[in-house]
Amino acid sequence: MQTLEPQFQSDAREWQRVSPKYAVADLLVNLITGGIVIGVLVFVFAVAADEWLIWYTLAVAAVAIIVLISSALAFRRVKAIGYMLREDDLIFRRGIMFERIIAVPYGRLQLVDVTRGPLLRMLGLASLKFVTAAPATGVQLPGLKTKDAEQLRDQLVALAETRRSGL
Repeated sequence: MQTLEPQFQSDAREWQRVSPKYAVADLLVNLITGGIVIGVLVFVFAVAADEWLIWYTLAVAAVAIIVLISSALAFRRVKAIGYMLREDDLIFRRGIMFERIIAVPYGRLQLVDVTRGPLLRMLGLASLKFVTAAPATGVQLPGLKTKDAEQLRDQLVALAETRRSGL
């Protein structure tokens, strides 16, 4: 018989991390987006009048610096993503400079969705999306191994069914 209790030890609760492969996806998205923006700026730069030349050059340089910094932080950003199953809720955290921690009570979960875009599918990863009645608590947990995401989804749905609060 399968237990519906969260999988944690009462004395030692630890943050669960997402797959390090998710950093590759984050890095690729940064590079592709930055490349598109720089490509558009270079195109505009090529057809622009000479008096705007310095401004387009500065814009391309600024975008390139932002892309490089964002790419350098991709692995640290992914390392900062974590979740923890507690007795009554799921805790989710992300962020390097501005850390965001969200607690989602199991009884408030309305939908737990596994999504896999082409890049995540290629890496064998998935994102888990949690929806509650309050839009501010909508959480997306990216970069889980597909098997882990499906198991966590099933476990959370079962916990949500047993802990519905006033519905």
